[in-house]
Amino acid sequence: MKVIFTDANIRNLPTANKVYDCSADKEPGFGIRVHPGGTMAFYFLYKIDGKKKFLNLGHYPATTLKLARELYHAELSKVKALRRGSADGVDPVAKIKRDKQLRIEETAARSKADTVADLIKEYIEKHAKPTKRSWYEDERILNKDALVAWGKRKALDIKKRDVVLLLESIIERGSPGSANNNFKIIRKMFRFAVQRDILEYSPCDGVVMPAPLNRGDRVLSESEIKTLWYSLDTCHVSHEIRSAIRLILLTGQRPGEVIGMHRSEIDDRWWTIPAERSKNKKAHRVYLTNTALELIGSLKVTDPKTGEVKDRGVIFPCPKKPKKNELTENELTEKERPMGRLSISQVVSRNLSFPVQVNGKPVFSKNGEPVTENLLGVSAFTPHDLRRTAATFMSQIGFMDEIIDAVLNHTKQGIIRTYNLNRYDKEKQQALEAWGRKLLSIVTESQKKDNIVSITRMAA
Repeated sequence: MKVIFTDANIRNLPTANKVYDCSADKEPGFGIRVHPGGTMAFYFLYKIDGKKKFLNLGHYPATTLKLARELYHAELSKVKALRRGSADGVDPVAKIKRDKQLRIEETAARSKADTVADLIKEYIEKHAKPTKRSWYEDERILNKDALVAWGKRKALDIKKRDVVLLLESIIERGSPGSANNNFKIIRKMFRFAVQRDILEYSPCDGVVMPAPLNRGDRVLSESEIKTLWYSLDTCHVSHEIRSAIRLILLTGQRPGEVIGMHRSEIDDRWWTIPAERSKNKKAHRVYLTNTALELIGSLKVTDPKTGEVKDRGVIFPCPKKPKKNELTENELTEKERPMGRLSISQVVSRNLSFPVQVNGKPVFSKNGEPVTENLLGVSAFTPHDLRRTAATFMSQIGFMDEIIDAVLNHTKQGIIRTYNLNRYDKEKQQALEAWGRKLLSIVTESQKKDNIVSITRMAA
């Protein structure tokens, strides 16, 4: 039957023993369906290609007559447009079915989507291990914060806001440097995910470095150099770390490059840092003075079980023996890996503020703070400051910036980068030999210019 739709007329519709429909007068296809229990629902009935379609517009009175009428006219205009062949035309029922199917497919795809834990594992196995000798540092950094915060979440659910909040939480615990390191690795991991079509975009896009980069201007004085050199023999550092710290100061090379040194990179007096380990991705030759060679030690090692003499592998091996599944293909033959890139920084930081203990128990101040002492005897510095110190002293000795840049493996700038391909091996040797003699005179308080004297033996 047909009725002029008003609230009063709808409320007065009788109930019956079975469902029946009541259409609105002068509003074709707009109607209300009445159920035996008195429940009523608005609908829109229309035809597409001769087929009847029934669209539920909502239950009355939760859906008011006014809203139902607005919905009816909106859907009616879409159907009319579809009949005219207009691009704006829509079959409402077909669209609902398509949307439902898409939701089902999205749900299914979502259930199979990688979690952040899955992404971290794939990044380490497919990218970090094959391309970085220090891949375990990436793994350590990701596992400490990103895995804890996001591990169970879907990678596609991580948004820019999540990245910002995680980095801010790291800064708030007093670790701005760690926040920067986290950001670098997290950003690299999400870029990897985009490249492999795991994600459509990286949530790190538009995020800036969370903490100011510490460019630094710390240079150790001659008295500090001497104090540090000898305090390394009495503070809490291993022989390997002690040698690595001195080698950074002597060669002016980056801490991560020194700590990753391998026997295969050393040929007589030249150490070639391979492109894959250098910051600018260019192989770099470093001249090794007598002192540097003594710090490195013998390039041969005797197997304690067989007595066989063979070449050393990693010069500064990690004291913790890794599991077989933690080693890269190249490291499997040696069953060892170099110390972590941050090992030196952590040791230096700890010895600059070493906890005081009495009878094996920590000592606390009146304020409840742990009492510490500076075992290195110099003001706070970082391993990278030793590289800056070496460069500064080479400049004071009289070497040009261009030669010092060559020693430090800085990338040439401007047009000279294209046309000047000189590697300055002779000049680098001269600079490192001169700096070695100066360093020797500092730590021995001698004016001798002969760098054959063993600094390591004198410090022992």
